[in-house]
Amino acid sequence: MPTAIAVTGPDLVLPSPDRHTPSAAVLQSAVRSPRTYSLDQALTEMHTLIEHHGYVIVLCSASAPPAVVQRMHAIRSVLESDRIAILRPDLPPLGLAVLALQLRQLSICDFSPGVLASAARLLSHYIYAGALLGSVAKLDRVPVTLQSHAKSWVPGAQFAVLATPRPELVKISGDATLPGPGFGTKMLYATGQLAPAWVTETLAPAWRTQGVSEARLPGDSARWWATGKLVEFAAAIPDISVLYQLVASVRRDGCHWCGLELIGDRCGFCAATLASPSERAAPAPAAASASASAAPVRALPRGAT
Repeated sequence: MPTAIAVTGPDLVLPSPDRHTPSAAVLQSAVRSPRTYSLDQALTEMHTLIEHHGYVIVLCSASAPPAVVQRMHAIRSVLESDRIAILRPDLPPLGLAVLALQLRQLSICDFSPGVLASAARLLSHYIYAGALLGSVAKLDRVPVTLQSHAKSWVPGAQFAVLATPRPELVKISGDATLPGPGFGTKMLYATGQLAPAWVTETLAPAWRTQGVSEARLPGDSARWWATGKLVEFAAAIPDISVLYQLVASVRRDGCHWCGLELIGDRCGFCAATLASPSERAAPAPAAASASASAAPVRALPRGAT
């Protein structure tokens, strides 16, 4: 069975683009209250996923309530399992749903669980996620100037905000647009309390997207963007062959802590950073001790103790 991709809400599960892509597991331990879903049930849920899939990669929104995050880590701690990766990419909710879909697509490829988990950071850099907002007065996840704050109070003002890969904010006027990707993407958008016309008729053509589809607005979007007056969008690479080549082209290393394969500089499962070249070249402490103990006594200088 492929590595399980788990999410903390049903609205983070986008439809599979083909019959081969598995769905994501929606963790009831994150969806339901601890009063109605006990810790024992949460442990059983996660243990079952591990038994069926071997490894579990959990994608949790950066804006998720602290209680949800604490429960995920509590489950991992009680199970004492190094087969659970808890990732919190700094992506808006719709962008996180897109990342979950990409990992689901790649989970059926020949990537090891460690590579798949650490690939989440790489793929996040290729997701252009943002929103059309009716107000930026309370937005704190993207830098907002005082001038933009002031304009936000003007009736009818709208702002286009790009959260990743590089924060950008523009006031909608004339032919204003956002810097887009220099590679082929498909765009998803989800409508809140604003009309999506600017996103579908102005932004998508400017970005030369290969298609535009509507998705369900994630329940966490209003909290992430600090307003319900929004249209969220995310443009990303849709082709699994391109995603595969992107991940496969990165050098793989072994995690010095848990032993799993990884790409980049951080393990997705144990969060250990990649050892520096000098550290990788140095002998392990156990090996160094063994070498020292094996050294003949006659090699010591005269008078040494």
